Amino acid sequence: MGLVNRVIRRLEVTHEPELTLAEQLTANDDLLPVEPENRTWRGYNYVAFWVADMFNINTWMIVSSMIQLGMSWWQAWICVLLGYGIATPFLVLNARPGAMFHVTFPIVNRASFGMFGSLWCVFNRAAMACIWYGVQASIGGTCVLVILRAMWPSINTLPNSMPVSSGTNTRDFLCFFLFWLISLPAIWFPVHKIRHFFVVKTIVMPIAAIAFLIWCIVKAHGIGPIVHQRSALHGSDLGWAMVISSMSCISNMATLITNAPDFASRARTPSAALYPQLFAPPVTSSIVSLIGILVSSSSQAIYGEAIWSPVDLLGRFLDDDPSSATRFGVWFISASFIIAQVSTNISANSVSAGCDLTALLPRFINIRRGGYIAAIVGLCMCPWNLLKSSNEFTSYLSAYSVFLSSIAGVMVMEYYVIRKGHYNVRDLYITGEGSWYWYTYGVNFRAYVAYVAGILINVVGFAGATGREVPLAATRIYELSFFTGFGVSAIVYWTLNRCFPVVGAADTFEEIDVSGYDESRANGLRDTDSKDGAPSETISERY
Repeated sequence: MGLVNRVIRRLEVTHEPELTLAEQLTANDDLLPVEPENRTWRGYNYVAFWVADMFNINTWMIVSSMIQLGMSWWQAWICVLLGYGIATPFLVLNARPGAMFHVTFPIVNRASFGMFGSLWCVFNRAAMACIWYGVQASIGGTCVLVILRAMWPSINTLPNSMPVSSGTNTRDFLCFFLFWLISLPAIWFPVHKIRHFFVVKTIVMPIAAIAFLIWCIVKAHGIGPIVHQRSALHGSDLGWAMVISSMSCISNMATLITNAPDFASRARTPSAALYPQLFAPPVTSSIVSLIGILVSSSSQAIYGEAIWSPVDLLGRFLDDDPSSATRFGVWFISASFIIAQVSTNISANSVSAGCDLTALLPRFINIRRGGYIAAIVGLCMCPWNLLKSSNEFTSYLSAYSVFLSSIAGVMVMEYYVIRKGHYNVRDLYITGEGSWYWYTYGVNFRAYVAYVAGILINVVGFAGATGREVPLAATRIYELSFFTGFGVSAIVYWTLNRCFPVVGAADTFEEIDVSGYDESRANGLRDTDSKDGAPSETISERY
């Protein structure tokens, strides 16, 4: 028994001694409000973050499906600008509590779903982050293959020693595993320091993308035929195609909208997480997708077909006895895409998974450990098998945005309308009667009714997306799933709070921590509250 206890103590994250069980379930250093010295993100860091996040292969290719629907290139490009432009206000709204009170998504979620009710939402977001980590790593593995081919062409004919049942081969798995290994050191750095990596990518990736564009235009002796293609859609068909395309961009942002407080919590000032995030995502995504359009159009002039994947196009450059200059160019651009994929995995997945898993098991997991758990899950889930059944996987991801938008709807309504900016930071770590966020045994049933309502309105339309016959109205509702999920959950939550008011509901809007957390910490005050469930005296120094 003594050995077991010693092992358990070694596995625990660093914490003050003699914590109660309640404290071990609700707090560790990464869940508490960010220390003032770690609030280091300025406005330009958020711009760099979004440049880092948007310069990836998915954003590069996002217009391909839109053009295949029959739209012209400029109509598809407008959809990207509109989609991301519409998504950013929702992101900024949900990021605000994190920027004001310096707490991450799991803690902000406690305010609306309850101390224990939040765990389901956090688990959902953590699972999504782990899945996406594996998927992005698999895409990154294709970049590694191209860079290895540029250096050692013989890698392309590496003998296969893996069984058919594995779903992959020795060459592809080796490249995937190398990318997975390359990503691991980046997870080690704390969130307030990883911002420097995003700045590096902001410099490297645009240079590589512009060089790639110029190279393709010169090689094609022009920008190719795609930019001269007319739209094949007109009237309502064109209108709904643009709606669906814009919504696909919003769905891509759903995960980042939901966990927006994670990075906002590191803001030096609240405005640092506000204005840069309003313009950086739509501007960057529109630039990246425009480069993708022009490069793919040029590829059609070169090879007689549009190659939308930049990795596939770079691979084609290596097919025909390339010169040393061509191999170096491919190497440099592929290396930049590897940096892009690592950065995207950190910004969108490993940090989010780390924050969420920390809240699920704070006694043993911190953000760093959670990031490595996400990496291990991403390896073990064999993501290449998910990507092979792309239609089913895409439908699943689209459906998941409904779950996340319903969570975000409740969170935004809670902060801006129900409590009107009033927070009780101290109570976000307290279990028991008297806490604002205890609700009913730690679960806010108002939030869960609203959450389920936001999902149910889209259920019939989702069934239609999987191939079943459903009414046209249900299909249209599902095509607007982010708005319907967000809107219905927010309205239902507001209605239930009018009928069953919560403790701490406010009449006037003022962003204030009524517990005086920061003031207490700054003045070194000791809280001696002795009510059941309150933190011990050691932890209370932080309140």
